[in-house]
Amino acid sequence: MSKKEDTEESLKPSLDNNESSQRLEAIKNLIFGENIQEIDQEFQLIKEHIEKRKLELESLIEITQKELNTAIDNLETDLNIRITDLDAKVDENVDDLNHRKMDRATLGNMLVTMGEKIMKG
Repeated sequence: MSKKEDTEESLKPSLDNNESSQRLEAIKNLIFGENIQEIDQEFQLIKEHIEKRKLELESLIEITQKELNTAIDNLETDLNIRITDLDAKVDENVDDLNHRKMDRATLGNMLVTMGEKIMKG
């Protein structure tokens, strides 16, 4: 094959691709005709609407996430306060029970002492 034939062969696929593109464009124009610009505009509007909604949803998600984190922090603080209060009440009740036990022991000793005095007396 000569160089000229090689060049002609290498140009055929690009001509075929170009020709295919032109045919495709012609078919598109036949099918959609004058409405193609309107359709393109509608698609663009839909695309913009979707993008706007996407940004709104992302914003709402971010706000909700911040609110949830704040609520979790508040619950954690409230829980810690309640646990501390309960711990203090348990300690107070344990001290009270210990005090009552000591009073019983003291009372028992006093009764024994009184009983001994009564028996002697």
